[in-house]
Amino acid sequence: MAVVTPRGRLIAGLVAAVALLLGSAGAVVAWSSANHDSSRAVTWGGNGGRAGMLGPRSGTDSSVPDLPGTVVHAVVGDMGGPMMRGNDRSAASMYLHLDRTTVPHGTVSFVVTNAGMRNHELVVLPLDGDQRAGSRVAGTDRRIDESGSLGEVADAGGGSGDSGIAPGATGWVTLDLPAGRYELVCNLPGHYAAGMFAEITVT
Repeated sequence: MAVVTPRGRLIAGLVAAVALLLGSAGAVVAWSSANHDSSRAVTWGGNGGRAGMLGPRSGTDSSVPDLPGTVVHAVVGDMGGPMMRGNDRSAASMYLHLDRTTVPHGTVSFVVTNAGMRNHELVVLPLDGDQRAGSRVAGTDRRIDESGSLGEVADAGGGSGDSGIAPGATGWVTLDLPAGRYELVCNLPGHYAAGMFAEITVT
């Protein structure tokens, strides 16, 4: 009978662990390949904000009805928790991530999922001339002027509240948008300055 030394047990354990890791990596690659949709453009709101995932899509999540027109999915959120010290609202600490940057004019539905730890919203504002997303100046209340807004998602479901979408919830709105450029923002205090904006073009 062969004698197994402590060193032999250690090597066998390491080999098993490496095999397990390689198997897990293969599964992740297979999942990623099966779920990647290269037809959708990815944009980041703000100065490099990160999005955790795309939100549920109409027709795949029972909480989101089949919405009319072109559907734009957005994920809003923040780093939250221990990664965000105190009241830090520095650039890139929050994000607004769209799954497309161009849509045809007419009926457009926005589905917004909050993947963060704070309430968030989505407000649709027109961009004039050479105005760029992220260039608006916040007032003393740490909000931008949203006069001229064409609509917003500030509640879960299809609600019309104004307290924001709670963490983990999804809200939506359907708008009639003429051709032009628009800025999508979260206008809760300090959120715009922290990176919650993105630009979309309606052709």
